[in-house]
Amino acid sequence: MSKRNKYNYEFRLQCVELVLKEHRSIISVATEKGFNPSNLRLWIMFYKQYGQSGLQQRTKQCYEVSFKLKVLETINKECLSLLTACVRFNIPTESVIIGWQREYESKGLSGLLAQPKGGSKKMQHPIKRKSRKSSAPLTDYQKLLLENERLKAENELLKKLQALTQTSKKHKS
Repeated sequence: MSKRNKYNYEFRLQCVELVLKEHRSIISVATEKGFNPSNLRLWIMFYKQYGQSGLQQRTKQCYEVSFKLKVLETINKECLSLLTACVRFNIPTESVIIGWQREYESKGLSGLLAQPKGGSKKMQHPIKRKSRKSSAPLTDYQKLLLENERLKAENELLKKLQALTQTSKKHKS
């Protein structure tokens, strides 16, 4: 099962009806079925507001900037809980609104604009790779050059290590 469709329509409806029609507690139904009671609270609120269609699976929605702003302003103006705002504006989960709040606080109105998902299509800085080693054996001269490069790198590393230890000793004194 995918994350988005963890609980199908029939399961949601069955759980909501156990609470509303058979008068069982939310916690007992959620415990019996093995999920978080907050999910059931949300389903019940959607069921009361929108009927059975409130329990239907939703496809990924793209909201307009004006709608996002209206939701955030209403939450602040009326001191709504995220759960209440979800039901009022028919938004599937609180995490959607939380994401909008974070983006709005960090980037302002531009944070609410629809952003393409994923990375850029083209690498900005292509990775430079060393040429592959040939299968031919190295000459003595090539071996000496490689050894020289390795020793230079080792020497630089030791110099940096020594400089770091000296600065840490100065700070401790």
